[in-house]
Formats: sequence, C-alpha cells, structure tokens
Amino acid sequence: MLAVLAMLPASSFGEYFTGMAPASAEAVRPPARARPVMREPVLPRPRPNGAAPTDEPEIGVDPIAQEVELPAGFGELARRSGEPQVPGLVMVYLHPLGLPADARQWRNIIVHQTEGPAGSAKSMALAQSKNPTKRGVTVWVETDGTVYWSTPETVIPTHGDGANRNDNKYIDNAKTYHAVVKTNSIGVEFVGNYPDVAKPATREQAHAWLLLVRFLQERYDIPAENIYAHNWIDFKDRRYCEGCDLAALARKLGYEPGKRANGEKRKSE
Repeated sequence: MLAVLAMLPASSFGEYFTGMAPASAEAVRPPARARPVMREPVLPRPRPNGAAPTDEPEIGVDPIAQEVELPAGFGELARRSGEPQVPGLVMVYLHPLGLPADARQWRNIIVHQTEGPAGSAKSMALAQSKNPTKRGVTVWVETDGTVYWSTPETVIPTHGDGANRNDNKYIDNAKTYHAVVKTNSIGVEFVGNYPDVAKPATREQAHAWLLLVRFLQERYDIPAENIYAHNWIDFKDRRYCEGCDLAALARKLGYEPGKRANGEKRKSE
C-alpha cells in the first residue's frame, strides 16, 4: 500500500482520500432560541427512486491495489493483554489492554476526524486518559501514523451524536438509526485536518489504519460491514464528509475476523 501511494503525485493522493465533495445538503439544526416543535419519531426513509437499500457507501474511493500485509500469528497477537505491538504499527498505550472478553460491548467501529493540528494526537489522548468518559474516543491517530490508546478498553468515552442520521444518504440507516452509538462502538480519531477540514488523511495515517482497523476487528470480532464513518450515522459538518474515505477504505479490505489466511475458521488460540 505504501509503495503504491508513494508513486502517486500529491494531487492524486488528495483525490484518493478526498472522495465525496462536501455534503451541502445536510440537515440544518434550528437556532438555539427556536421554540421546540413536537414531532412524531422519524424512522429511516426509503431510498429515492425505489432503489434497493445497500450497506455499501456510495462514495468514490478507488479499489485498494495492495494491502498492508498482516504478520504471522496476527489473530493471537490481536487478542493479547498488555501492550501488544503489531509489526509496522507504532502503538502507544496510555492504558494497557486486558482481556477482549471483558470488552464485549464493542460491536462497531466509528471513524472520526478532528480539526486538531498535526502533533495534537498525543495531547488529546492524554486529556482523554485523565477524563476517560469525556467527549472523545478510545484511539487517536497522529499524522505520522502513531496510534495512542487513551483509555481502558472497558471504558465508554462520549462520542457520536446518538446515530441520528436517517436519510440513507451514504448507507442504509435502517441498521444504524439510534443503534450505532457510543455504548457499542469503539471510536478512532484521526487528527490533522486543520485549518482545512477537507484535508485528507496522510499516507502514514492510511497505512496505520489498514493495520489498526484489522487489529480492532480481530480483537473484538467486528465484521467489515460494522465499520462506519461518523458522517454515515450522524448529521455532521456540511463542509466535508467526516471519516468517509477511511471507513470505505477499511470496508474495501473485507477483512473477516477469526479466519486464517487460507480462509479456514480459527479455533480458539
């Protein structure tokens, strides 16, 4: 993956990760002083023109030419306690991991992007570590690809907005509406899109993500279809599609936790 990305000119790389144009048709929240209007609960609406719902995002991410290879014994490595290190990935643990069985609540992965500048992932992770349940995430990724694990894996930080998206704009929200929430979704935050929120992830972040996402999938038995961009499940910033290209990139891998390279299902290791 790195070899392919390194051959691309800067402009092509931006196109690779930029994907969708800014979502200009996002719902606009009412002003703070507006009088609340009582409405019936809104359920996910059918897709336009009678199109069949699909769980694949409709955004323009090119197919992956070459995956980042997983090391031998990856399944066992991903389920270790302590501070497991994946070759090719720098993981800094502010809290060591326990047993995956103690963190059974994680059934989804939500990809976030923050307007923090390059170099801010460590400070944000440290702040999260001191107050684990505040608004933020479990895992932070720096622009150089360094991963910071900020909280105990059993703690639930505050992230997401309650899965309030119900317009099927990116995926079938019938599966996510008020269902993919902080209590069952582990959050990963990519820093660096400052001052331009539409700035794509770096090559180093993309490389780290291709290893990290499969580590999380394997550790918590999360299928590829349960990886979501923040914009896919919540009404977010209209200027860009938060996490969309990275989530689509992870889904393209189609990684199946619990399987060996030959496709056979692993026994407990």
